[in-house]
Amino acid sequence: MMRNILIILVLLLSVKMYSQSVAEYTLDIYDESRSRQIPLAIYSPSQNSTKCKVVIMNHGYDQNRGGAYKDYSTITRKLASKGYFVISIQHELADDALLAMEGNLYETRMPNWQRGVQNIYFTITEFKELRPDLNWEDVSLIGHSNGGDMAMLFAKEHPLYIKRVISLDHRRMPIPLNNALKLYSLRGCDFEADEGVLPSVEDQQKYSIKIVKFDDIKHGDMDDKGSPAQLERINNLLLQYLED
Repeated sequence: MMRNILIILVLLLSVKMYSQSVAEYTLDIYDESRSRQIPLAIYSPSQNSTKCKVVIMNHGYDQNRGGAYKDYSTITRKLASKGYFVISIQHELADDALLAMEGNLYETRMPNWQRGVQNIYFTITEFKELRPDLNWEDVSLIGHSNGGDMAMLFAKEHPLYIKRVISLDHRRMPIPLNNALKLYSLRGCDFEADEGVLPSVEDQQKYSIKIVKFDDIKHGDMDDKGSPAQLERINNLLLQYLED
């Protein structure tokens, strides 16, 4: 309890106002079981943040640069301005092994994805204690590229902790077939997903999975590098799906 009180005090001292409607700050949480620091960026409605639905953002691979969790601010700030409490996780640390680029990537990248699943799980359980006032019955995962692979693996392994997953052009982890979850994927126009990642048309209909293919938004346009028009389209779909 005392540790949680100290963390909350630090948060209150470090809050920055992005606008009148959004407060943002960063903090690290520590998973003792893995001796691992997990940097987080928080984007919160500046007023009446209690009972907010929770969104967890998971970044794409960025070669352990260490700042990727802040590269989706156009999305995270927009969602917070609409009343969501957004937690963006930094999944890569400087001394982590680099992401595998050879072999059967479904196998060679699994340790990276599993670490991401553990980061998401620990973040949810930790914040349930820090912010029990949030709406933990409505948690959504959004993941871009490698972060989308992590999010889909989390949906497979821990479906009871979340309500929906929205991937931004993930390419390796198959979308799980689970009627209890709402599952979506926004697809870029320049790369194809690996075979078996996207469900068949029949399974999409059977499990109410929504797949949207853009004809003018590329894989790399889905973070802050995208144009204002591209990111507005993505945000509009995200907001639609988060209320679905």
